[in-house]
Amino acid sequence: MRRILIALVIVIVTTSILWLWRGRDLSMLIDRFKLIETSSRPIKTIAYEGKGTGGILHVEDLDLSLNEVELGAAQPSIGTTKDDQLALSFGGKVFPFGPTQSGTESLVTATPSGDGATISIQHSPISWPNFFEINFMTGKSPLWKRHIYQRLVWKKPAGAKLEMLWRYEQYFYPEDRWTEAFMTRPGSTGLIRINISNAAR
Repeated sequence: MRRILIALVIVIVTTSILWLWRGRDLSMLIDRFKLIETSSRPIKTIAYEGKGTGGILHVEDLDLSLNEVELGAAQPSIGTTKDDQLALSFGGKVFPFGPTQSGTESLVTATPSGDGATISIQHSPISWPNFFEINFMTGKSPLWKRHIYQRLVWKKPAGAKLEMLWRYEQYFYPEDRWTEAFMTRPGSTGLIRINISNAAR
C-alpha cells in the first residue's frame, strides 16, 4: 500500500511540474482528442478581401485571417473559377463556394441552396498556467492561457467538403476574465489546417 501511495505522489508531482513548465504542449496534445464547443451557426454569406493570397475571409461577423498561416510550404489562394464562382485553391485542389455577387468591391457569395456550411468556435478543455510571465510595459500578465479554435466546414451536395481550422491563444486576467482570442504565436497559431476532399482538380 505504501509503495502505491509513493508512486501516486510521484505521478502527481511529475504531472504538476510538466503542467507548469510544458503546459502549452500538454494542452495542445489534449486538443487533438477533445475540444469544447461554445457556438456553431450556419454560414449565409462569405466574402474575400485581398489580392489572391493572404487577406481576410469575412464569414458572418467573423474576420478569418489568411495572413498568419502555418501550413508548411503550401499556401491557400482565393479567386474566381471560369464560371465565376468564388473558390479556394490549396494543394492542387479547388473548392468553389458559390457564384459571386455583382456590384460589390470584394468577392462575395451567398451559400448555395443544398450546401451545408457552418462556422463554430471551440476552445481547449485544459488551460495552462502563466504564473511566471512579467509584463514590464503594463504591469499586467495573464494568469492562464488556452487555445481557441475557429472551424469552418463547408459541404457540397455532390460530396465535396472543405474544412479550415484557425487556432489562437486566449488570455485570462482575474479582472477581465477571458479576453478576445487573436494572439498569435509563430509556429503554432493562425490558419493551421485546410482539408479539401472529393473536390475538382
